[in-house]
Amino acid sequence: MDECMPIINTGLRGVEVASTRICNVLGSEGKLIYRGFLIEDLAQKASFEEVCFLLMYERLPTHEELDRFSRSLVQKRQIPENIYGFLKGLESNAHPMDVLQAAVPMLAQSDTLLGERSMENALLRSENLVSGIAVITAAFHRLRNNKPLVPPREDLGHAANFLYMLTGEVPDERTAHYFDVALVLHAEHSFNASTFTARQVASTRAHMYAAISAAIGSLSGELHGGANVRVMEMLKKIGNKEHIDGYIDDTLKAGGLIMGLGHAVYQTDDPRAKILAPMSRELGERTGQPQWYELSKTLEVRAKKAFKEHKQRDIFVNVDFYSASLFYAMGIPIDLFSPIFAVSRVIGWAAHIIEEQYATAAPKPSLYRPGAAYVGDYCGPDECTFTDLEER
Repeated sequence: MDECMPIINTGLRGVEVASTRICNVLGSEGKLIYRGFLIEDLAQKASFEEVCFLLMYERLPTHEELDRFSRSLVQKRQIPENIYGFLKGLESNAHPMDVLQAAVPMLAQSDTLLGERSMENALLRSENLVSGIAVITAAFHRLRNNKPLVPPREDLGHAANFLYMLTGEVPDERTAHYFDVALVLHAEHSFNASTFTARQVASTRAHMYAAISAAIGSLSGELHGGANVRVMEMLKKIGNKEHIDGYIDDTLKAGGLIMGLGHAVYQTDDPRAKILAPMSRELGERTGQPQWYELSKTLEVRAKKAFKEHKQRDIFVNVDFYSASLFYAMGIPIDLFSPIFAVSRVIGWAAHIIEEQYATAAPKPSLYRPGAAYVGDYCGPDECTFTDLEER
């Protein structure tokens, strides 16, 4: 192999592959924008249902539109019975992300308009997935713990109903609000790994359920949607503040990562983390487990200082760092952190799929087909000569 030949492994960092009207991430400024609206405004003033409408229809709903849209999501909480049968037949140790990825395509079986490729049907399909993924996640958790299924309630919003179906208890208003805000914060983030996966699959003209199932597979990785799982596992491993410095030193010496610190885009603290942190603190105090926020905050401060001293560079906190302790304070099992990410991000995926398949400038969407720099120079300058099996 020619030693001068460059080996390319960019992960498409900084490569613009398509135009979008959905989301903008301004990494140097620490800004996240959905359809023109700052994430801080949406987190403070909008419900998850409003954000879903915004991402799907490119504008905020009126009061009447929001009522209709919310009722439609409620009606779509009734998923096909065969999905419950599938969930009941699984082993209790099945990973929830694997279950979710397998179950989502089953929603297509009840979609009588699956072959219809109109924008109207795509929007309805998005609603099916927003409601369906939440119900599937909660139902599997109940079943794997040998608990009876909890039917959805029509009088609860999306966030509160999910927690109710998960635990069997209606959450208090504050907890439901915090969970709703968390869903808003995780709903969309431009061309991240799972969204790019969804768009790539959608570019083949596969249906939305297939594209979102693929996106869930991408989200399951520990460097993407699984990162908040590793954050909580890290916090539990550290245990208390006295062990923080040793953990940081050992990790840096080994060339490891402090999970929840660092991001592919932001060159400042993730704006979502700034919103999640005070919620984690307040809910931790209210539930009698303030140690996880306190441990997180101390770790953040000391790790940033250590990186500055040892690596001669700054590192910043990302969304996973405080979502982990927030979800844990809500009593959510650690292995459900990634599925909950999907419960939120599904609307972002759906918006991108619709944009990819219906809103492109070209008459037909462009099939994603990146090139590759071939470096497999196995036989020198010539092509390899095949040798028959008997002569090898």
